[in-house]
Amino acid sequence: MAEEDTSPIAAFYQDRAVLITGATGFMGKVLVEKLLRCCGGIKTIYVLLRSKGGQKPRERLEELLNAKIFDDIRKNQPHQLSKLVPIHGDITLPGLGICPSDVTLLAGDVSVVFHSAATVKFDEPLKCSVEMNILGTRRLVELCHKIPHLVALIHVSTAYCNCDRDEVDEIVYPPPANPQKVIDALEWMDEDMIASITPKLLGDRPNTYTYTKALAENLLVEECGSLPVAIVRPSIVAAAWKEPLPGWIDNFNGPTGLIVATGKGVLRSMLCRPCGTADIIPVDVVIKLIISVAWYTATQRPNNIMIYNCTSGSQNRLSWREVESTVFSLVNTHPSREVLRYPGGSFKSNRLWNQIYVFIHHQIPAHLLDFAARLMGRKPSPGLERMVQLYSRLNRAINCLEYFTTHEWVFHNSNVQTLYKQLVGKDKETFDFSIKNLDWPKYFEDYVLGSRKYLLKEDPSTLPAARRSLRRLYVISQLVNFIFLLGLWRILIMRSAAARRLWWFFLSTVVRSYRLLPSFLT
Repeated sequence: MAEEDTSPIAAFYQDRAVLITGATGFMGKVLVEKLLRCCGGIKTIYVLLRSKGGQKPRERLEELLNAKIFDDIRKNQPHQLSKLVPIHGDITLPGLGICPSDVTLLAGDVSVVFHSAATVKFDEPLKCSVEMNILGTRRLVELCHKIPHLVALIHVSTAYCNCDRDEVDEIVYPPPANPQKVIDALEWMDEDMIASITPKLLGDRPNTYTYTKALAENLLVEECGSLPVAIVRPSIVAAAWKEPLPGWIDNFNGPTGLIVATGKGVLRSMLCRPCGTADIIPVDVVIKLIISVAWYTATQRPNNIMIYNCTSGSQNRLSWREVESTVFSLVNTHPSREVLRYPGGSFKSNRLWNQIYVFIHHQIPAHLLDFAARLMGRKPSPGLERMVQLYSRLNRAINCLEYFTTHEWVFHNSNVQTLYKQLVGKDKETFDFSIKNLDWPKYFEDYVLGSRKYLLKEDPSTLPAARRSLRRLYVISQLVNFIFLLGLWRILIMRSAAARRLWWFFLSTVVRSYRLLPSFLT
């Protein structure tokens, strides 16, 4: 067989069993789909699942496979789905909560482990974040020590675990604290005491997520022993670029929430460094790298733990100003079916100006709309929030992201580049994790359409009606602005009879225009 027709990575996974934690998460779903679709010879994919919301692991696995991204496999390779096996467990429990018989099963069958389970909430209480991100990693390492034929343990971290540094190399830096001392201290402290010392512990780090991820890396290095370990650090993971579906997304985290809130007309301002790097990385790029790293770790057996900074800034730089101009244009071209206000506003680089703008365009409209609703006797529909509550949640989400939109880092990725050169044959296409050829405007167009389709559940056929509705909203918003300015002029400037006649002329013109509006817009 010619070298161009070979796939060393797919061949590596032939007849192998792998274990995945965090399979129901955003990256986990794409990892499962990619392994099933592109590594057809894989024997078994064990997924660690806990009971949740009254659902047992088997039911959660069925729900996972109902995701849109598995449609192609269900249609063309349905037999692959039977290779998924749920393992009842929980990373917050001793021994991962896995029963002895399942431990024996995994120890005798598994040779590759992907650890992506974590809490990614930036404002998670410290104790919960330590339990999942640090102790969860320790428990997995303990399990891996029982697997005699393990050839690769891939730990998914974050590029921002060292966000206290301006320049980040592909190395494990000294921890901000001793992981074990933090664990021991939190065992006897009550919640109030933990909350009071958390800011002191975090230091220069903005949240418990980046802090515990840094500690988890160090704990992994200390306790892995001779295990074949590699660490992948993605930056801001966003919608799929090419696969499994362009623009596919299943959560409102990070830039997705900003896109949806902007399209709904809710988000009018946020603080950022316009010229700063928006280190966004598509989820499929991350997953291709993770799968390739496992192959390389197992086949080349590096002497040291290899770190891979999976970021975009050094290969295909994107600024927050470019994100702003691109997204604002696209949410008007591909609007949501239900828009609260005509999309507008901008990112701000001045904190005071941003606070003023947020007060005027977020807080005041929210209170006015809620007040008007109460006057008319309207109550929020089931599942809907009042505007003040909605904006409160939005502002909390924006505040969590502010640190990352106002700071900039240089992430070195020589290990990623070296690994890319190892790809040969079909792997150059199937597992291509380079983003040098990524067209950002086209990517964001798919991103906006994907958010509309997969998150908001709006069929593409509704776009023409949504555009007509947005045009009406635009005209109405302009009329409202016009009337407001005239009213302001009426109060502050108008003094003479001539000015009053001009006022009534403008007002009558507005009224006539409004009456003609329905026929104009249809």
